Amino acid sequence: MVRYSVINRKLKREIVLLKGRPCLWGRCRFCDYIEDNSPDDEGNRRLNDEVLDRVTGEFGVLEVINSGNIFELPQATLDRIKELTREKGIHTLMFEAHWVYRKQLTALREFFGTNCMALTGVESFDRDFREGVLNKGCPFCSIEELKSYFDSVCLMVGVEGQNREMIARDIEIARENFDHFTVNVYVNNTTPIKADPELIDWFREEYAWLEDYEKCDVLWNNTDFGVGGD
Repeated sequence: MVRYSVINRKLKREIVLLKGRPCLWGRCRFCDYIEDNSPDDEGNRRLNDEVLDRVTGEFGVLEVINSGNIFELPQATLDRIKELTREKGIHTLMFEAHWVYRKQLTALREFFGTNCMALTGVESFDRDFREGVLNKGCPFCSIEELKSYFDSVCLMVGVEGQNREMIARDIEIARENFDHFTVNVYVNNTTPIKADPELIDWFREEYAWLEDYEKCDVLWNNTDFGVGGD
């Protein structure tokens, strides 16, 4: 499992894949990514310390991800991240949290005491698809409500049940409302949710320009950020 990498284009940053407790939500029908976890906080802390020791502060931006939410990392790991922002001159800290943690974000921002970019995976702005098919557990009532908690969103494309119009609308909403967003092209995994190859081919052709769009990171494969594994 590769747990440290550097992203050298668009929003340049270091990225670390850490280990925490199991995802609090853990019911998304498309996700088997949440298996990289452990209830052993001390073991997680030791592994995370080894990964965080590689952070240099080269770009002043650090993205922290884990197979769940930042709130599931050991407190000792959160303390170490906070120390790193001071030691390495990190002015922007990026992390991901599920909707269920939204009301805890203000306290976390205050804890870190630096500029924070909170990301959340909405997957789609189409509520019926997001909740009825994917079981995302993200029932926000409006984009304004979502924006009041989160600074960036992650979208998913190429899933059976999606269509071109839905994807086009999702991309446009993200462009209009967020200074940064991520698009993940769905890759088949161990869950029953399957990719739609024809829709992915259309997306690759229609939205190839996103590769050069500064506000968007596109992951054609799960490991395009340089972290993760099979």
